[in-house]
Amino acid sequence: MTTSSWHLAQLNIARLRQPIDHPDFAEFIDALEHINGLGEASQGFVLRLHGDIAGGDPGDQFHWDRGDSHGVIWNLTVWTDFESLKAFAYQGEHKDYFRRRGEWFVRHPEATTVLWWVPAGHQPDLPESDERLRRLRADGPTPHAFTMTRRFAPPAEG
Repeated sequence: MTTSSWHLAQLNIARLRQPIDHPDFAEFIDALEHINGLGEASQGFVLRLHGDIAGGDPGDQFHWDRGDSHGVIWNLTVWTDFESLKAFAYQGEHKDYFRRRGEWFVRHPEATTVLWWVPAGHQPDLPESDERLRRLRADGPTPHAFTMTRRFAPPAEG
């Protein structure tokens, strides 16, 4: 496979400080559709897993409960390359909300974002993503599961 035969999958999770319907989350919730729309319109964006694909309600990203009292939200996207993901994540309006994440989410001592390469056309799911995050937490960054700051090239042809 060539480099263009691979896409970059990205999962990030966050534990809520308060229940999702708490007034402290209103600004975050109100901006969510807009910010997701900006991501979907970004150069290099391939797909975002929606609740209907994941087995929940369409657009619902709040049903993946890992036993936390306030729940965990997730975002699973696929990009053509790292540079496109980085540009969206750290520039523009998303950057402004990203900087404020401490207002809405509990700081977690373990990794909350994982990246990995998938064959172009492959649609990762939550079990696959959860396995990648668990591997990253257990083994640190490897070609199987890595981070924004310690990344690996797509698999070689062959």
